Amino acid sequence: MSNTESPDGPPSFEDAFRDDDVEQRIYGTILQTREPATASAIAEQAECDPKTARKYLGWFSDLGIVTRHDGHPTTYERNDAYFQWRRINQLAAEHTIDELQEHVRNLTTRITDYEDTYDATTPAAVDAVDAAETSDERTIDDGYSDLADWATARDERKRYERARQQRAGAETDQASG
Repeated sequence: MSNTESPDGPPSFEDAFRDDDVEQRIYGTILQTREPATASAIAEQAECDPKTARKYLGWFSDLGIVTRHDGHPTTYERNDAYFQWRRINQLAAEHTIDELQEHVRNLTTRITDYEDTYDATTPAAVDAVDAAETSDERTIDDGYSDLADWATARDERKRYERARQQRAGAETDQASG
């Protein structure tokens, strides 16, 4: 344990999954993987046998957590759609329709403020360098920060709106059932 690491705190970022069982280490490796990887590469990262990694990757593939790409060699990658679906289900389960609607309204206000500030409909339509050069108040770093927050707000609004629709549909089904 390093001197900066608390015995009660989380492990260091470099070894975040050291105390987890092999399934959790493979799952953690999948979460951190941005490109398709072989079972051997995942096993090496998760510090387990490639045969064990293949077993869990097959299971994760059946669950939709990873996408299996057949080929030689077979590769696996994180299924971002699964994690989006999971997050939307979590939001729908944890919040009322009113809470979800309020969050959508707040995000919409934030998005509208960015649209007005940058005179654009999407963050992709804005050049942060040009925006900083034409502003007395904003630096390039402010622009990049705003654009990232704007993009995040747009994504979050989609998730909250989908959760709201899901929750509304579930409540309608319960009322009519």
